Amino acid sequence: MAILRANAYLWLMADLFEDQPAALSSGQSEPREDAPLADRLRPRALAEVVGQEHVTGASGAIGRMVASGKLSSMILWGPPGTGKTTIARLLADAVGMRFAAVSAVFSGVADLKKAFAEAELAAKAGQRTLLFVDEIHRFNRAQQDGFLPFVERGTVTLVGATTENPSFALNAALLSRAQVLILHRLDAAALRVLLQRAEALEGKRLPIDDSAREALIASADGDGRFLLNQAETLYGAEIEETLDAAGLGKLLQRRLAVYEKDRDGHYGLISALHKALRGSEPQAALYYLARMLTAGEEPLYLLRRMTRFASEDIGLADPQALTQCLAAKDAYEFLGSPEGELAIVQACLYLATAPKSNAAYKAQKAAWQSARETGSLPPPPHILNAPTKLMEEIGLGQGYAYDHDAPDGFSGADYWPEGMAAQTYYQPVPRGFERQVIERLEWWEKKRQELRGT
Repeated sequence: MAILRANAYLWLMADLFEDQPAALSSGQSEPREDAPLADRLRPRALAEVVGQEHVTGASGAIGRMVASGKLSSMILWGPPGTGKTTIARLLADAVGMRFAAVSAVFSGVADLKKAFAEAELAAKAGQRTLLFVDEIHRFNRAQQDGFLPFVERGTVTLVGATTENPSFALNAALLSRAQVLILHRLDAAALRVLLQRAEALEGKRLPIDDSAREALIASADGDGRFLLNQAETLYGAEIEETLDAAGLGKLLQRRLAVYEKDRDGHYGLISALHKALRGSEPQAALYYLARMLTAGEEPLYLLRRMTRFASEDIGLADPQALTQCLAAKDAYEFLGSPEGELAIVQACLYLATAPKSNAAYKAQKAAWQSARETGSLPPPPHILNAPTKLMEEIGLGQGYAYDHDAPDGFSGADYWPEGMAAQTYYQPVPRGFERQVIERLEWWEKKRQELRGT
């Protein structure tokens, strides 16, 4: 019986590695001659990866792990086209690990179970497995939890790839067992290297002049794969003349900016807009507003955020800021897009150039905190109404000083609950209209002290 079990195990292992020798035992296989240019140019060693030297270089996290021959589980976080899949494959080769890959877009629980079972069989044969999970953030929380026992036992070394912020997209338990390595969008220098490699592989220059080359690089928006696909389109078009930037623009389209309304790009840009407004930088604020609107952001969402800003960061330093935002909302709803977007721009510029004060925002927080701490303290009896005879008899409303009957329209009465000292929540800043508010508050305080004889 033991011999039969051993033979069955050997037959299973033979089937496993015969079916996919290149894909499983090695991270690399030679691409077909008719494969896309990006695939044919895929690096064959970590040293060939461009733009990510901060992690792949000798002093980077990946470089150090490869030098030691020991990989820890990791999450590669970066924009599309920055080399996440390539790095994972090269890692397996660099340390002699079996490479297996699943995609969270196309895989389910059955695929994961199969991958883990194959990894366990390989481990019994002395072969370690690097499991690459593309788009790992698309697995739900329960599926992510399923990785934990296999990562903890060392059945697999997990390398996940994501374009989303791991802090929000991945389980804390999974993150605690993996390093998060950030990959950068490719800069112009890295993209130029990719074009040079493409021209060397094809044996001829792209049919573009220097201005068009820079325009082509800019159009990729940091995505190396997109850039190579654009280059392949140029080669396939068999253009005889050399294109300038204008000619290139007619032939090719720019890469659409990475922007999803419920993802990091959305939150990053709205944060940038808010901070540019707060920093009184109208040019940068207008840029971030344009980034969001041209990417398809809902204009009313931006108007809601700007209206909140008008109260939070300007307040009474310029009371017209809130009015401008509400007017912009009305104008946009009346005109629609694109005409109504000019009203949003006007409101944006008004907010950026207005004097700033967060005094109202701080006053709200302080007052809310005070209300929570003091519970149900009643107002002083003299400012309470007495609509019934009983309420009159117990003294409610007695001694109320009607301010309009007082000199200067100010009685200086005490409005705080009994047993609670007067508080100062609102402290205006000496900017904009709040300079006048300070003068008013100082006048009332002086009168109050005079009336109370203090």
